Amino acid sequence: MGTTNYTNTFIAVAEDSLNPEGRAEPTGITPPHGEDGQTIAELQFELLQARPYAYTSDELIFEVHSRRKGLLDEERDAAWDEFFARDQACLRSSPLAKRYGWGFHFDERGRVGLVPVGSADYQRLSTDKGLAQKQALRSSRKV
Repeated sequence: MGTTNYTNTFIAVAEDSLNPEGRAEPTGITPPHGEDGQTIAELQFELLQARPYAYTSDELIFEVHSRRKGLLDEERDAAWDEFFARDQACLRSSPLAKRYGWGFHFDERGRVGLVPVGSADYQRLSTDKGLAQKQALRSSRKV
């Protein structure tokens, strides 16, 4: 079983994010609601806004998967093993960082928090030499 977890890492927004330079107020864009229910971005956003630094990347990705599939509590243990039996994309591929202008900070315990592009925290974390610096994946290919 692989893991998507990071520790002491900052994931900056993608070069082609919809909000790469920030807005007048330092905030990312709130992801829109999907027509067929909550989107992955919307669920990740809600979970991380409600409980910053409460989830590891694996826990967050699985929680989003569980909610979208409507898994019951008693189904989760078996579903965890099945879900992570295949490699999963890490948060570098999250639409929050690819499209909506949100960075991810992972603390020493591997817990993740959202950081809006353009904020003082984003500037500080993106230049912190004590953190591994990663960038979110681009949404489009370079030509």
